[in-house]
Amino acid sequence: MAETSKTSGGMTNAEIIANTLDGLLDHEVSLVAYGRASIALGFNQVPEAVGRSLDMDVILRFSHAAELEADDQFWEAQAQVNAVLEKQGLYMTHLFQEDQVFLRPDWEQHIVPVLRPPMRWLKLFRPATIDLILTKMMRGDDPQDMADVDFLIRHDRITPAQMEPAFDTVRMPDIQELRDAFDRALPVVRRLLAHGINTTSHGQSGV
Repeated sequence: MAETSKTSGGMTNAEIIANTLDGLLDHEVSLVAYGRASIALGFNQVPEAVGRSLDMDVILRFSHAAELEADDQFWEAQAQVNAVLEKQGLYMTHLFQEDQVFLRPDWEQHIVPVLRPPMRWLKLFRPATIDLILTKMMRGDDPQDMADVDFLIRHDRITPAQMEPAFDTVRMPDIQELRDAFDRALPVVRRLLAHGINTTSHGQSGV
């Protein structure tokens, strides 16, 4: 994913995108962010590169599908975000149904509130760290995604005992390419888990 530097005010790109969307809404909207934006917003002491990611990806929950689909003002605001931020190279275009993403079957029961930046209308959540790790396996052993997995494991002290049930029950699209990607990522993630068992956690967590 392409990257750019932080703003002079020190805000991450994810904060800029979230603030912009919040300012364009006129009512409460609940979204689940994932990808690097969710790491930038939902964790402390993130690697600098994470804050430079150009977009904010969103998981569309089945439980909110009908409400969100009928919310014309949200979709207008989402389109406006991309227009407003176009010159900065920032965007919010990747919104995926939950069955298009690697997640545990009960993932929604474990979502974590994202408390920054403070916003009026936009209520952001992120998947639990275990689910975020699963989402990072969708591109196989991609070096950037594996670096993010390493950060997540160390930040929240995720153990093999926590992840193995998730590996066994992960819900993924019935697409062979994605299954192959999972199989490529699995040994790498297991090595990272084994290496990170004894690391010290810091900052906000939610597994």
